[in-house]
This record gives sequence, structure tokens and C-alpha cells, in this order.
Amino acid sequence: MAKSPPSTHQPLAERLRPKNLGEVIGQQHLLGEGLPLRIAFESGEPHSCILWGPPGVGKTTIARLMAGSFDAHFITISAVLGGVKDIREAVEQATIWQAQGGRRTIVFVDEVHRFNKSQQDAFLPHVESGLFTFIGATTENPSFEVNSALLSRAVVYVLQPLAETDLKKIVARVLLERALPAIEKIADEAVDRLVAYADGDARRLLNTLESLSVAAKSEKITAVTDAWLLKVLGERLRRYDKGGEQFYDTISALHKSVRGSDPDAALYWFMRMLDGGAEPRYMARRLIRMASEDIGLADPRALRLALDAAEVYERLGSPEGELALAQCVVYLAVAPKSNALYKAFNEAKAFIKQDGTRPVPMHLRNAPTKLMKQLDYGKNYRYAHDEEDGFAAGENYFPEGMVAPGFYRPVNRGLEIRIADKLNELKAKNHQKN
Repeated sequence: MAKSPPSTHQPLAERLRPKNLGEVIGQQHLLGEGLPLRIAFESGEPHSCILWGPPGVGKTTIARLMAGSFDAHFITISAVLGGVKDIREAVEQATIWQAQGGRRTIVFVDEVHRFNKSQQDAFLPHVESGLFTFIGATTENPSFEVNSALLSRAVVYVLQPLAETDLKKIVARVLLERALPAIEKIADEAVDRLVAYADGDARRLLNTLESLSVAAKSEKITAVTDAWLLKVLGERLRRYDKGGEQFYDTISALHKSVRGSDPDAALYWFMRMLDGGAEPRYMARRLIRMASEDIGLADPRALRLALDAAEVYERLGSPEGELALAQCVVYLAVAPKSNALYKAFNEAKAFIKQDGTRPVPMHLRNAPTKLMKQLDYGKNYRYAHDEEDGFAAGENYFPEGMVAPGFYRPVNRGLEIRIADKLNELKAKNHQKN
């Protein structure tokens, strides 16, 4: 019996889902001839794997195609909606099929990072025994979100956002197959705008096209122009996962642009984050951190400016207060850079962890009681303000027997040039005294 055509009530993304590898658009770094996933398909032997990539790049499609290629039973579990009960049911079904000597089973877990440790652990014995092949899909970094035991039993394949050329091929396919009868033509400028709006996400592109088709049908429009698209689509909304990998990649780009003294790039990434929905208070906290980590004492005003920008935002809110944060971004980018304080902090922290608990020298101890004074607490302490130039030359402030570690090493930039000169002057006085 011939298969009936897909229901037009299905979402466009589902109707156009590739039926074989030849129809897959994108991910050729994995699916091209002689490349990892292509070899997996051609081997005839499925293996457990994790498909890691942003939304709408083909993770579910590839998992389904693997099931079809290996003639395997395909069980889907949504980690967003499912739980241990679904895992048990999948195990029961796979056990029955295995006992009947039938086809192998593939268990596909969508958004696997949503499962907690115990839920992920439930798959381990069955993956180990070969009862089923495990395929997980995730938008989050598996290194952080997937148990190491499960991760060690699966190959991780990294899927990329679809390129503009790939997304344009999808639009062309929609038009060629008349998948949306209401739309016969889309102007090149409108295609460019749709592709930019999709931001590498094929599902988003197809869902948008479907929405446009509804609007076109109601307005009796068959050709989509850029002007009409703008009217229907409105302001471009960018995909932005505020808790995921893309979020931390973008804040990393902002931090590195500030550190690299590029105010334009820093402003670009800062606005990208605000436009994507990042919380301005979070941005303010990160700017305060940058002022200490990457500028430090080369320009102490940077920290004060960052604190002021955060206070201005608290008073004004959005959008007025965002300008003060942008001012801070530019100032941090153009300020002289020094990580001397940051390095000194980390070196001192590491030293304290591995070093023993050295006693405080007697002359540095406080002596609030008569007994303590009798025990020589604070004896021979030199009060710096009473010394020449307010400096007790030759005095030692470390525990006895400890060599000065030299944690803080000023750089030759900004105020730290003068700080270095001052420290060298004091060292010379110490040397003369000793």
C-alpha cells in the first residue's frame, strides 16, 4: 500500500524533515563523505552518542535517520517532560524486543541535560549491556551537564548553527516543493532578512515562513517583499539563551574585548547581551570584576567608575541607566591594563593553601592586656608614622624565617609605573638599613 502524503496540519518543520541523509542540509563537517557521522551511518552498527548543538540544527533529525538506517526501534524520551517512569518503560520495551530476537533499539533522549544525575545513571547498565543504543541531544556543554560515566560511553558530535547558504537552501526547497501554497515567491532582500532572523536555526526559519504564509493568505499576497516582511515580522528578535553556552561565550567575548583595549568591540558585545535579554545588574557585576581583574591599580578610578555605573543603573533602571554601563564599558576598554593585582591575589591564595600556619611575630601582635605586654606581645614594634618619611626602613612584616614571596609585581603601565617606582625606592631604603 502506498504511503499517504504528510498531513498539511503538521508543522512545516515536521513536513520538511529530511527522510534520508541526502536531504540533510548543513552539518557537512560530520555528514560529508569519510567524516565521522557518515562513517557511523555506513558502518551498519549504531553506537551511543551525544549530539550537542544549538536549537534547530538537526539533532532530532539525525537521531531519527540513524534509527531508520539501522532498522531499529526508535524510542523518544523528552527530558523536559519525562522522568524515571519513561526510562523504565523504554527498558521494558527494549527487553521485550530483544527477547523476541527482533530489531535493535535506539533510545533518543531530547534535552538530556535536563535529567538529573540519578536519572542519567539509570541508562548506564543498559548501555553497558547493549540492551539499547543511547542517543542524547543537548544544547548545553556535555562536559558540564552530562555525567562523566555516561559521557565516557558515548561519542560527542558537535553540531554547528546552519550557515546562511544552508538556510537559503531551505527557503528554496520550501518554494520549490510548494510547501506553503500561499507563497509563490520571496524577494532576495526578504530572504536575506529571514535568514538573519533565523540566526542559524532551521526550525525558527520554517516556523517564521509558516506564520508568513498565514498572513499572506489572509491578505491575498503571493509574493513576499522586504517591505511587507518588515511590516509583518516587526523588530527582529534574536535568539538568546540566558543560561546556556551562548550566554557565557558572549560575556567571554565582552571581557576579552575590554582586556584587549578595543572599545568598539566591547560596546558591540555589551549591546549584543543587552539586546538578547541579559540582566543589566549582572552586566554591572561583571564590569566591576573586570575593573579589578584587568585594570587593577594601573587605574584605580576604573573600579570607582564601575561602582558608580552600577549605582546609576539602580537609580534609573532601563533604558536610561544602561548608558552609564556603556560609559563604563568604554572607560574600561581604554584604561591602562594590569593583571598584577589579580595574579598577586591568586598567588597568595595558592601559597596560603600549601603553606603551614606560621605564627605571627611577637612584634606584630596586638597587646590589649597587661599579661600580653608582659609576654612581649608587640615588643619592639616600630610605629611607621614616627619614622622618617613615614617608613620603618628594614622592618620585617612576614613570619620569622619566611622569604618575601613577591606576589605583587606592578606592570609598566598607568599608575603602576609610579607604584613600581615607589616600591623600588622603599626596597632601596630597606637594603641600606639591613
